[in-house]
Amino acid sequence: MRKAVAFTGPSNSGKTSIIVKIADILIKERKIAIIKNDPKDKARFDTEGKDSYKFSATGADVAVISPKKTTLFVKQEKPLQKIIDFFDDFDLLLVEGLKTYPLPRIAIFRDNIDESYFDYSGAIAIDDSIDLEKYNIPKHIDILDLNNPSEIIKWIDKNAKIV
Repeated sequence: MRKAVAFTGPSNSGKTSIIVKIADILIKERKIAIIKNDPKDKARFDTEGKDSYKFSATGADVAVISPKKTTLFVKQEKPLQKIIDFFDDFDLLLVEGLKTYPLPRIAIFRDNIDESYFDYSGAIAIDDSIDLEKYNIPKHIDILDLNNPSEIIKWIDKNAKIV
C-alpha cells in the first residue's frame, strides 16, 4: 500500500534535514520515495560539461539509465500524480513542499511560526526556539518535536494518505 505525507515550511526551517533523518531511519524497513518541489527553479542536477548536461541543455527531455539508477530530466511541469505513478514501487512517499496538494502535512518551523500554514497542516514540528505561548495554534494541529524523528514517524504512520 503506497502512502504519502508532505512537509512544508519557510525556507531554511529544516524541511530537508528532517526528511533525510526520517528517510535514513525508514529505508531500513520500507521502500521510500521523495519528491521535492522547486518553485523557484533553482535546483541543479548535473555537472556542466557532462553528456547528460549537454543533452539537457538542448531543451530535450532526457533519461540517464544505468544498472543502479535512472535519472529523468523533464523540461515541463508534470502533475504530481504522474510522478507518483512513475515511482510505482514504494511504501512511503515524502513530499517536500507543494503546500496546496491535498496530503497530510507537517509544517516545519524554527524561531517563529507562520500561522498562514495552519490552514493546510495537520501538525507542526518545532524545536526549542519556538515559544508556544506566543501563538494560537488550532486544536486540530498536533505539535511535534522537530528533534525527535521517531515521534514524527509515529505521526506519519497514523496520518499518511494512500496515493
